[in-house]
Parts: sequence; C-alpha cells; structure tokens
Amino acid sequence: MTTTVYTLALVINPYAGIGGAVALKGSDGAETRQQALARGAVPKANQRVAEALTLLQPYREQVRFVTASGAMGADLLTALGFEHEVLYRAPHSQTEADDTERAVQSLLTAQPDLLIFAGGDGTARDVYRALNSPAGQPDLPVLGIPAGVKIHSGVYAITPVAAGKVLEQLVTGQLTTLRAADVMDIDETAFRAGTVRARRYGEMQVPGELEYLQAVKIGGKESDELVLADIAADVIESMEDDAWYIMGSGSTVEFIMQELGLPNTLLGVDLIRNQSVVASDVTGAELEQWVAQAQAQEQPVYLVLTLIGGQGHVFGRGNQQLTPAVIRAVGRERFVVVASKSKLQQLNGRPLRVDTGDAKLDQELSGFIPVVTGYHDRTLMAITAI
Repeated sequence: MTTTVYTLALVINPYAGIGGAVALKGSDGAETRQQALARGAVPKANQRVAEALTLLQPYREQVRFVTASGAMGADLLTALGFEHEVLYRAPHSQTEADDTERAVQSLLTAQPDLLIFAGGDGTARDVYRALNSPAGQPDLPVLGIPAGVKIHSGVYAITPVAAGKVLEQLVTGQLTTLRAADVMDIDETAFRAGTVRARRYGEMQVPGELEYLQAVKIGGKESDELVLADIAADVIESMEDDAWYIMGSGSTVEFIMQELGLPNTLLGVDLIRNQSVVASDVTGAELEQWVAQAQAQEQPVYLVLTLIGGQGHVFGRGNQQLTPAVIRAVGRERFVVVASKSKLQQLNGRPLRVDTGDAKLDQELSGFIPVVTGYHDRTLMAITAI
C-alpha cells in the first residue's frame, strides 16, 4: 500500500509577538522590533510553531516541507527531524514583511497541499498579498499558528496545539472540508493610542473543525452601560484594602477604572492599590517585579480581566504582559473575570480559551471559573487550552 506524502509549506515570522510582553502592543516595523529587543524581549514564534509541529512527528514519513532559511522555518524543521527543502533565503538576519511575501511566492512553486504560517495579523496580510499576487494561488488552503500580539483574523487556530491537531487530522485523512476565513488587521499606531481601527483585507481558505479555529474578533465597546455599571459595582465592592489589582486590557475593565475615577490604558495593563494607580501600561517584566514585591510583603494580588468578544480568549490575545510567571504567581483563585452575559452568549456555547505560551500552565488553568456578569451575579464558564 502506497503512503500519501503531503507537501507542506512553512513560513515563520521570527519576530511575531515580540512587542507584546514589553507593552509595545505590536511588532510591526524594524524600529518596533529593535525597541522590543532593547527592552529584553525574546522571540518566541519558533517555540509556538514547535508546539504545533510536534503533533506531526509520528507522521514524518507522510509529510515533506518546503520552507525558508534559518529562523523562518529551516532551523526548526531541522531540530524536529522533518524532511525539508529550502526554497527561499532571507538576505538579512532581521526579516521584514517583504521576506514573508517573497518566501510564500517561492514556496508556491512547489505546489504545496497546504501553507502553514506563524505570526499575527500583519503576517496574515503578507500571506494574503502573496497568494493574491499575479503568480499566486488564492485558493491554496492555509493554516495560521498564532504567534503575534494582534490576532483578529479567522485564519488562525485558537492555539498552537489546536493548529497541530488540525494538521494531524489532515494528514490522517480526517478532514476534507474548507471554509473562507477573514483576514483582519488594525492600525498599530492608533492601537498604541488606545483606538481600535479594524479592517477586513480579504479572505483565505482554511481547513479544520470550527472548535480549533478562532472566530473573527467582535470589536467595539459594550453598549449596555447599566450592565457594565453593575459589573463594576460588584468588583469595586469586593476590593480589599492594601491588596494589589492588576487591571487587564479591554473595554469592560476600562469601565471599572472609569467608575473608580482612575486613568486607564485601554489596550494595556495597569496596576492599582487602594483605588489609586501605582503603575500604568506596565510590561511583563515590570509586573513580575511588582508581584514579587507584593508577595514578599504578604500582600494579596488579584488579576481583573475580561475576554475577547466572539473568540473567548482570556489570555494570549493582546495581553501578553500577563506572562506565565505573573499568572502563576497570582493564582487561578484570584482571577476576577468580568463579562456581560451578552458577550458570553456570543460564544455560542464555546468555552473560554487560554493561550499563555506555556502548555503546562494552559492545562493547569483548564476547568470551571466564575465570571462576574452583574452585581452579585456570577456565571460558571469552562476554560480550556484548546
């Protein structure tokens, strides 16, 4: 019996997500990446791709890869033991958006069965442009592995492991359906100023079950201020004297800060104590230091956060400042998750998602958690890593 060998194209944006943990709210542009590196950021895109491709290792004989040189794919495939051919070599060590486009165009010459790419919304746009260029293949199925700060597009799996499960099902013949998914992106300059300007650029074909692929983010603020006022009243009433509160990003948390009369970083993370701002728009490293200081003084630390509408992500989408070290130090029992019931209903029965970048921690966070949905009103929701 002849074994079918699938040709998979792989392109990694090595710098995807590098600005997240250091509060730069994106990674687009050479200057932003240089700032991120100067602040001590560590590239993690290859690590996230490894989480996905590890699930394909039992099927090495059924796949061959075409890829780009170095950190854009070849280094990781060598480390994981996959057969591969390098069809694009980046001229510089710090790759740019043009390299992603050129790499995709080069890989298309091998007529791959599927294009796998890792990055954020900017990378998805680059891939979309390459597939729709004069020599492109707009109908080629793609699968995004989430590695960026901004991930609004529906072409990404909900986590790297979920991407691996989709690939495993494809290789073993379990999936045959395709659907169109939107390519979305936002203006990073406006994003850093606290404004979300999302735009749809087109669509690409994605394989897989909906449980493994994320929905397009639902933007905008909650319209029902009475509900938000009830949620804010509940959270504020429960705040302890001398305790520290990490206030996550998002419009629901912003409303709580407004009710407290405090300035807020809508798309960042702030730290408050005794209803006063201690630090604004903090980085992951700064948070780790603050939490360690609070614990050394035996002062409790709470984490107030909400979920992304339509997707259900609690961690891993736009709040990478909440590093695994911070999340572990705070502890699941001191999470204060807030959301209106209408926001939860938009999930259509899907659970909340966590994608911290630490697979073990994602599993530890799985289970049921109460969500503050009104004044003295809780809704029990499931959290899952995939």
